Amino acid sequence: MYKKSKELREIIRKVDSLSPEEQLSLMSYLTNRLKMCEIKKKPSRDWKDLEGIAPNLLEGMDAQEYVTRMRRGEFPELEIQQMMQYLEE
Repeated sequence: MYKKSKELREIIRKVDSLSPEEQLSLMSYLTNRLKMCEIKKKPSRDWKDLEGIAPNLLEGMDAQEYVTRMRRGEFPELEIQQMMQYLEE
């Protein structure tokens, strides 16, 4: 699911030792507290934003071969360029 911090694991251990009534009380407290928080969603990207990001890079190469080679790191200059563009946004 997600990686739990040391602090969260410790809190969960302590919560497990509480009575059911205490756990309900804690849940009520957390629920009320979270209602006051603004939870920001990660901005989603539109597939159209990717249009033209890698024009003519395949140069006739099979798409799966291209992906495999990218994963091997055979195009480091492209990865650096993409990372710089992403950081500028």
